[in-house]
Amino acid sequence: MKELFRDTVAGQLLRLVTRDRILPYPEEIDPSICQKYINAEKSENMARVGSTNLPPPPPKEEEEKTEEQSPSSESRHPSTNSSTTNVSDTNNHGTNTASNTKVDPEKGRDAHIVDWYGPTDPDNPQNWGVVKKVWVTFEICLLTFSVYIGSAIYTAGILDVSETFGVSRVAATLGLTLFVLGYGVGPMLWSPLSEIPQIGRGPIYIGTLALFVILQVPTALATNFGMLLAFRFITGFVGSPSLATGGASIGDMYTPAKRTYGMAVWGVGAVCGPVLGPLVGGFAVEARGWTWTIWELMWLSGFTLVLITLFMPETSSANILYRRTQRLRKLTGNDKLICEPELEGQDMTGREIAQMVLVRPFTLCFTEPMVSLLNLYIALIYGLLYIWFESFPIVFTEIYHFSLGLEGTAFVGILVGVFAVLPPFIYYQRKYIEPKFNDKGELQPEWRLPPSFVGAFAIPLCLFWFAWTSRPDIHWIVPIIGTAWFSIGAFLLFNSVLNYLSDAYPKYAASVLAGNDFFRSSFGAGFPLFATAMYEKLGVGWASSTLGFISIAFIPIPFILFKYGAKLRHRSKYAMKEF
Repeated sequence: MKELFRDTVAGQLLRLVTRDRILPYPEEIDPSICQKYINAEKSENMARVGSTNLPPPPPKEEEEKTEEQSPSSESRHPSTNSSTTNVSDTNNHGTNTASNTKVDPEKGRDAHIVDWYGPTDPDNPQNWGVVKKVWVTFEICLLTFSVYIGSAIYTAGILDVSETFGVSRVAATLGLTLFVLGYGVGPMLWSPLSEIPQIGRGPIYIGTLALFVILQVPTALATNFGMLLAFRFITGFVGSPSLATGGASIGDMYTPAKRTYGMAVWGVGAVCGPVLGPLVGGFAVEARGWTWTIWELMWLSGFTLVLITLFMPETSSANILYRRTQRLRKLTGNDKLICEPELEGQDMTGREIAQMVLVRPFTLCFTEPMVSLLNLYIALIYGLLYIWFESFPIVFTEIYHFSLGLEGTAFVGILVGVFAVLPPFIYYQRKYIEPKFNDKGELQPEWRLPPSFVGAFAIPLCLFWFAWTSRPDIHWIVPIIGTAWFSIGAFLLFNSVLNYLSDAYPKYAASVLAGNDFFRSSFGAGFPLFATAMYEKLGVGWASSTLGFISIAFIPIPFILFKYGAKLRHRSKYAMKEF
């Protein structure tokens, strides 16, 4: 418990205020163990070639030619174990004291690389215990739920907003769409910032969620419609980190073979938001009006803010290593101590950072066929979800005569579908996918896609079922049962696609996932604006069927990528090519 609290934002602030006297790290208690954090092999590589990793050996012909040109090469000094190295010795006549290796005057750099002290280093998030990983995963799910519910909880009050501000229902729907658009744009900024070692994920989560909580007050107290819309967009924007970076935090803790389980649980948290939002918001609007939904959102997100501030440790390995390096510099006075994340940051220019934040997500979206197709498919599913949600008031209020509060219970079928598909999905992953990982912990990305084959057919099945069973002569439980197929399909598609993109683009995962979030949120923001007119003119049957036909057109995408994905990856300059 002490170690967990020490690495939270609250714990780090407490250390800062007390000048590190409270919650000390092991090396601050016993400075002699500082030696074990220095990686002698990587320090040696830095001394020889200026990089922590040696370049691949040259072709045999070039190697023979080099030997002919310089037959006598200077032998390097043997490495020594880091445990016998004096890390406070910062000057030894051109010799890297961390590895006892002569520094190459042209290529090398005298640096002492701070790293994990071994494969079992407990500070490495992937080495955390099961209980700690489960707890942090739960917190990320709660954080995601607390923001995601902000979109759907508003829908229950759309008619009340329309009456209060004297605007049409379509205009009142902008309060939903702008919020969704905000959390689609936000990750393009917040996700890259959370990758910076000096910042990490915790401050981004805490800082943006604090703004999210505070800004609910002017949202609920909005005196005109324009003010309401402005704050709905801003709150969506500042609340967005959990929706894109949450997946990155899951990836921080789990190996690729186990990551899919964490992503699956996180996906359940994401689904609970849109599903429970109308249920919670419906009764609130009935009792107190639309503003009560905003106050509920503030209370929920405020509770989450307190919880994660006190009990969610930093998950970014880059930030953990950076802070370790800072502590070792302070303890030893050795300014040559540096970690690999810092090295990468030093080599980046301002232009490269701007390109990473502003350009790369869009470049990958529009120049990589695999990313474009899957982003389009997921965006479509997301858009269909939000436009389909607009039919629920028509079906369950006008056809089945549910009250506004009871209307929210119609969404429970979607939640049941998620819990129904979770056990077989986990069984499939353990039985068939985990054995396909090689000794390096790598998997051919295309093997992430088979669950999406089922999901692709589940979406149109749901929409056609819902379309033609939503009639007065058919009991209301029948269309509700049909809604479960949408969450089954969306769950399988989202997990397959997000894991596939992470595996296919491991070096650019943050940019790829941020672009995916932007794509799907753009569709989710735009589609509800024409939902009401579509259902009024076509009727529930043909409007939902139209959505079903659109989803059928996209079914071939995962099958095509499963067959040709490897060829496309080998042609890409960004994707992994080993498989």
